[in-house]
Amino acid sequence: MEIGEKIKGLRIEKQLTQEELANRCELSKGFISQVERDLTSPSIATLIDLLDVLGTNLNEFFSEDHQEKVVFTKEDMSETSDEKLKYNLTWLVSNSQKDSMEPIMITLQEGGFYIEDEPHEGEEFGYVLKGTILLRLGNKKYKIKTGESFYFKPNVNHQVYNAGKKPAKFIWISTPPSF
Repeated sequence: MEIGEKIKGLRIEKQLTQEELANRCELSKGFISQVERDLTSPSIATLIDLLDVLGTNLNEFFSEDHQEKVVFTKEDMSETSDEKLKYNLTWLVSNSQKDSMEPIMITLQEGGFYIEDEPHEGEEFGYVLKGTILLRLGNKKYKIKTGESFYFKPNVNHQVYNAGKKPAKFIWISTPPSF
């Protein structure tokens, strides 16, 4: 099996340049180029790192019957919470931080908020499932209610608060992943 061609295919599928893949794995662009042309072979540890960034693992990579996961169940999701900030965050797609976008679901209790994020490349989208949230973009504030959505380019500090007396729940999608 020519692993270089398969790695190149995964890299292109993820819309990464050789340089972007190299940076994410702390390797050189030249090394990635040599691996893709099968001029050198990565160590097992390096291959694991490469595959991790490319959203797969050794088992899937060497499997002849590779199928992309499409449906994610509750068991695939992971959660974290912060009692002080009064939020619960659920990653809806396992390993999505390695993909182009990262969908999460956040529940904010009354008085809750999610940590402030600094400006970065990409785009952000959200849809409020229940309650009312307050989105702060720099010095501007936007009130978003159940059934409404938001979309912005994160070129200023931004933060989300629960603006109501009841829990608020919303889906938030970031590209590139930042959660």
